[in-house]
Amino acid sequence: MDNSSVRILIADDHPLVRGALRQAVAGAVDGAEIIECGDLESLSGALEANDDADLVLLDLTMPGVRGFSGLMYLRVQHPGVPVVVVSGNEDRGVMRRCIDFGAAGYIPKSVDIDVMRTAIRAALDGKTWTPPDVDLTSPADQGTAETVRRLASLTPQQVRVLMMLSEGLLNKQIAYELSVSEATVKAHVSAILQKLGVESRTQAVIAASKIEAGHWQGEIGTGDIGAAS
Repeated sequence: MDNSSVRILIADDHPLVRGALRQAVAGAVDGAEIIECGDLESLSGALEANDDADLVLLDLTMPGVRGFSGLMYLRVQHPGVPVVVVSGNEDRGVMRRCIDFGAAGYIPKSVDIDVMRTAIRAALDGKTWTPPDVDLTSPADQGTAETVRRLASLTPQQVRVLMMLSEGLLNKQIAYELSVSEATVKAHVSAILQKLGVESRTQAVIAASKIEAGHWQGEIGTGDIGAAS
């Protein structure tokens, strides 16, 4: 790979963390182009402008991202761009769940810079990197597999609507944010209910909140992802 053509996006709302990750990336891939983003909105814009990006380093908690929601959004919206989660959460179950949801790796923020560089190079080589004590050999549990199947059936726009529903936005507010009609939003909501296997908007919001917190209908229990960034 020509390092001068490598483009890596760093998504974290803390400037000091972005600085540390920039240093790690620069040491891992000499000459790589690095783009920094502080929230999901700016990351989405950067990916739209750089749809050939080679890697995203994603924090689990920053504006617009809660729990698995950001990872879920990126895997649906930009399935061709590898995403490595970089988080302060040390829960091995959370790490495994991120891999099940399509992450190309999981780097705890506590590791030293040389380990970060090794992980970044592994991801660019198409490998999956996690701390060595994370079990990736056992199959995903049935609840997670079902979650992934349901989420994969959502269109990118439906994922955005679901995330906005979980933020408490009304149909007219979602319509304004997405520059579509309320009728279009209602159609999206109906499709979301069907695909998630729930019967009401409230149940969809509950389902979304469980996704964000790392749970799925009581079957996925990983602790509160939001407790650490």
